[in-house]
Amino acid sequence: MDHPHGGHGGHGGHEMGGVVSSLDSWGAVLFIGWAVAMWAAVAVVAYANRGPVRPWLFKTSVAVIGLGVVGQIGHFQEHVVQAGYWVANPYSPAWMTPWANSIARGMGQIDPTKPALGMEILHLTGNFIFLAGLVGIVQITRRATGALKSRKWAKMGVWMQGIHGIEHIVLTLSVALGASRAIGLSTWFGAIDPGPALVTYRVWWHFVANLIGTAILAAALFYLWKEKKAVKDGYLPEPAAADEDRALFPAPDPVSDSAEQSAQVAEHVRERELVSRS
Repeated sequence: MDHPHGGHGGHGGHEMGGVVSSLDSWGAVLFIGWAVAMWAAVAVVAYANRGPVRPWLFKTSVAVIGLGVVGQIGHFQEHVVQAGYWVANPYSPAWMTPWANSIARGMGQIDPTKPALGMEILHLTGNFIFLAGLVGIVQITRRATGALKSRKWAKMGVWMQGIHGIEHIVLTLSVALGASRAIGLSTWFGAIDPGPALVTYRVWWHFVANLIGTAILAAALFYLWKEKKAVKDGYLPEPAAADEDRALFPAPDPVSDSAEQSAQVAEHVRERELVSRS
């Protein structure tokens, strides 16, 4: 999601502006809270996965993945809409949906003197929600045995989205620290002057990056569904796992073993008697 903020933002001529409503503020608070809650859950799951199986671990991981998927659907549709608007209006400032602008206005209250800051924080938060969902897939497959394709794809997504997240950290910090425009790879480090060229480059840079990231997430989810039995088996309670092992490899029966040994001894004695008589 890339939004121009006039000459100050360095992306074009569109101003976010306007009076900040209570809806804008609540939207910003809830969106940031969403990201914080997801990362708190990721931290708890990652720590708990180091110990014995706990009943809530699997469901918590599923919830993190689900919230990450919902977040990325909303995130990616913004990029699709923005790219579509650019196709219809290639020389116009970039366009954002009303709800994205609303949340960005709420986030921009952190420093009203920097019009671009709210939108950069919105980008940063959306990308870290997506990253948390990918980390959730890595965590839910942690206890499964064997090389799972879902884990492989999720790790690939974590690396890619992690790098993309660093890009958004740089963009946000550059604006927060007073740069005249966001500085990062998606703005060619401020070398492209504000206008249609910068809007085009940034809109399509982030669209392609999120298209690839979303495809990786889809592949990870596809294989996670196919490998769900192996993943669930890793979360079986330890007594249940022990019962399965006993069913497959039953323990020796002391009574039957004793009877078998007695029969073997008696057979050996008879053989010796027959040998002595002959």
